[in-house]
Amino acid sequence: MTPREEIPALVRTLRPLVAAEASAEALGEALDSGDLEQSVWVRLLERLDAEGPPADAASWVTGAVRDEARRARRRAMIERPFGDEPATGPTACPERAALVAERRRVLRAAVARTPGRCPRLLTAMLSPGDPTYREIAGELGISQGSLGPMRSRCLGCLRRMLATEVAAPELRGKER
Repeated sequence: MTPREEIPALVRTLRPLVAAEASAEALGEALDSGDLEQSVWVRLLERLDAEGPPADAASWVTGAVRDEARRARRRAMIERPFGDEPATGPTACPERAALVAERRRVLRAAVARTPGRCPRLLTAMLSPGDPTYREIAGELGISQGSLGPMRSRCLGCLRRMLATEVAAPELRGKER
């Protein structure tokens, strides 16, 4: 059997173990077990390309799940959510409220003009409920794994659209 032919058999063998280990590790740490599983599978594929299959696959899976959970916890401690917009309530100044409303209107209009499935994806991502990737993928009827690349393409398109609407900053003291 060639190394490429061994991969499906290895995946079939390890799938229950990876799922169980990821669920157990995620349960106590409030992590998403699906994300944890996916990280372990990516790590296994990288290892297969570089070194081949692990000698003791079961202990490798256990260690890989713990390492990925540790990374996820560390990332959760470091990453901070993006701050809210300036206050727009009755105590906020009217100018700030008008600027925030205009910025949101421009963004929503640009999202509506994006091609293909981008308007639905970007609208779901801009939802005030802050849905997870799993919830967005379920709502759109696409796989969770294709959500990241699709999001990247849609945001790139939106970025290009908004760049044409916003004047480029001039160089300080230099002529163009």
